[in-house]
Amino acid sequence: MSSKTELMRRGLCGLSMAALLAGCMALPINAKKTARADEPTLEAALGYYQGLARMTPAELGRERSILVAVPQTPYTQVRMAMLLGHPRVQQDLNRGLALLDSVLKSSDPAAAPFQPLARQVADNYLERLKLENQIDRQGQQLKDSQRKAGELQDKLDSLADIERTLTPRQRSGKPDGSKR
Repeated sequence: MSSKTELMRRGLCGLSMAALLAGCMALPINAKKTARADEPTLEAALGYYQGLARMTPAELGRERSILVAVPQTPYTQVRMAMLLGHPRVQQDLNRGLALLDSVLKSSDPAAAPFQPLARQVADNYLERLKLENQIDRQGQQLKDSQRKAGELQDKLDSLADIERTLTPRQRSGKPDGSKR
């Protein structure tokens, strides 16, 4: 075996051992405290958003009734706005935007950590509303075009009916068949 192969094998073995030891460590010395779902932190809000995707429609409905009943803090408002924009519930992006706007305009110190997230979610909702309006306009234009095409087809059919009902004209010309 060559010395390069042996050196690579030892290096790989050392890396494997280091990875094994790192995986066995319970917690790093500088471990951050993990955020609980009921703590009003930005991490908890992001975790809540990820948790929405795992909820069933029934759970989402229960969550909505819970959020309506609890005190309306900036954290609760951001969570409610996220829920209002979720694809598997009755969406109300305008109401979600109003909640996010109140968080963005709030001078409450508790709102400050949520303002960047509220801005991002609000931008997303505004873009979705813009796209929905664009789709609605294009749908209306398509309906108008189809209606006009139908009207034109009706006119063509009417002209074809008129043409069929006309009696053919006699060709005028000299009796010997030549034209003037």
